[in-house]
Amino acid sequence: MDAAAGVSAATVKSIFVYPIKSCRGISLPQAPISSTGFRYDREWLIVNSKGRAYTQRVEPKLALVAVELPIEAFSLDWEPNHHSYLVITAPGMDALKIPLAKSVEIVNGVSVWEWTGSAVDEGDHAAQWFSNYLGKPSRLVRFHDASEVRIVDPEYVHGYKVMFSDGYPFLLLSQGSLDSLNTLLKEPIPVNRFRPNILVEGCEPFIEDLWTEIKISQSTFQGVKLCSRCKVPTINQETTEAGSEPTDTLITFRSDKVLRPNKKHQKGKVYFGQNMVCLDSINGEEGKRKSIKLGDSVFVLKSVTSAADAAV
Repeated sequence: MDAAAGVSAATVKSIFVYPIKSCRGISLPQAPISSTGFRYDREWLIVNSKGRAYTQRVEPKLALVAVELPIEAFSLDWEPNHHSYLVITAPGMDALKIPLAKSVEIVNGVSVWEWTGSAVDEGDHAAQWFSNYLGKPSRLVRFHDASEVRIVDPEYVHGYKVMFSDGYPFLLLSQGSLDSLNTLLKEPIPVNRFRPNILVEGCEPFIEDLWTEIKISQSTFQGVKLCSRCKVPTINQETTEAGSEPTDTLITFRSDKVLRPNKKHQKGKVYFGQNMVCLDSINGEEGKRKSIKLGDSVFVLKSVTSAADAAV
């Protein structure tokens, strides 16, 4: 179902970045595209005493940690100075200010999922803040892009990289898909349960499953694979309480068995949203400083005919 030239399939409704992995996101009017996703997305990580990543899967209290960046930080040509900070807040805690000008303290043995490498340590004050909040030894680290590269799964796509994202630079979801799910739930849930980077509207539910190449503004995105969902969508982002929804409902119509009934290799997962990469980040165009903004049209350049044909 290729969109005719000049005809929009959807528009960008919301843009989100999540500066600290598993903490609250920031909703933006526009976001510059970098080689690893949107600028500042999952650039920081909270780790335990062994350098292993904390996420909401085991520390749901992270859902209440809010972050703030200077609004100009998402202008195309902005560069941080010594008065630029990431400001972190949480219930019962004083605000923590992290300088955006990088420190030089490097720690080794930081790990998230399959990856282990070095990172920039944000210091003892930040470590004490998170240790007090979580009630266990913790440190805040920043991706060390000067020396480290964390590649996207080469089984699906080659040449792309991320910082501390689970696996891919971008996650796209449609408002239609969320609305469709919410009609089946006793209690509708907000989009923050699914932590997308790009929320689009004006298209039919789950049509994003089929998009293998789209264009937003001047940037071309490739749909890599449907996003398999973990425990996090079951965690209420306002209370940190976990339940069985929306996973129980998603299993009924968004599982392998339903979407891909004739495939031999079922993975026993549920899918919601599309993982994406931006072609600009490896074709030499990232230096041109591109961004996307609210209201941008989404043009479908290539697609598959059904979810059964989409990569998972």
